[in-house]
Amino acid sequence: MTKPTQLTFWREAPTMRDVADLVRAGGTGALTEADRRADQARYQEVRCRSALNRAYGMPFSWTLNPYRGCTHGCHYCYARKYHKQFEMNADDEFASVILVKTNIVEALRRELRRPSWTGELVAIGSATDCYQPIEGHYKLTRGALEALLEHRNPASIVTKGPMIVRDKDLLTRLSAVEGSTVYVSVPCADEAVCEELEPGTASPRQRLRAARELADAGVRVRILMSPIVPGFSSKPALIERTVEACAAHGVRIAAGNVMHLEEGARTHFFAWLEREHPALVQGYRKLYEGQNAPAAYTKEVARVLSDARAKAEKKGP
Repeated sequence: MTKPTQLTFWREAPTMRDVADLVRAGGTGALTEADRRADQARYQEVRCRSALNRAYGMPFSWTLNPYRGCTHGCHYCYARKYHKQFEMNADDEFASVILVKTNIVEALRRELRRPSWTGELVAIGSATDCYQPIEGHYKLTRGALEALLEHRNPASIVTKGPMIVRDKDLLTRLSAVEGSTVYVSVPCADEAVCEELEPGTASPRQRLRAARELADAGVRVRILMSPIVPGFSSKPALIERTVEACAAHGVRIAAGNVMHLEEGARTHFFAWLEREHPALVQGYRKLYEGQNAPAAYTKEVARVLSDARAKAEKKGP
């Protein structure tokens, strides 16, 4: 049987495998039903077989991601590698061709009803941001939260999207479920650094305001200062400034880690670095001979962060 070369006249949304087959045969141009919106990204609706995915080597066992690909386009994002599973590249297509799992809420409800499901923590937004702008249209993250609340199932959320305040009514209730936490990602409070590394995101100021609004509503919310990117957001003055900004908004920092570069993200990041900051390439190649920066470097960054947090706590509100 020959593979179709374009995606037309489907009676229902294609599966993830269908999309991979189409792109393998004809590139992303074969996704003729992908909807191009005002942000110039293309959105392809797909059907997923399952909502919950097993995670390995993470502090959680299950993940849920309503979208694949992310218009935030963070240059360091480890999730870029996942786009290759659908025969798409980890560069521009990661941020410009977004897969939308339109049936994910239905699939999640089915899985939560299974006798074998034991109510383990579900991490939402571990691969791509669950509150990227298209969530305003599809509301799949909100639907997933409603399903989880029906079963009082704990969940954690990681996002850079201020849109999360839309769901503070649900998140307040979710915070009453033991183990549930919202993590707002603010790696650096400097606007210029953010614009370079995270070109499609809201400003760190907007994210901190969103975290404060959630906290005021009774949501258990923390800040993730991750990743700290060497040469960009690793300067002690910037780390201290970010810690002070979090303290000024009355939100606690959960963790801060130095960037790691897995394949996919690594190739993209170095290509971007060579194009935009060629003077940093040689130093980066020495620092990142593997996926992680040397232990001595990460320990020093951790010390600077710890000192900044202690200083902020001593200063008080």
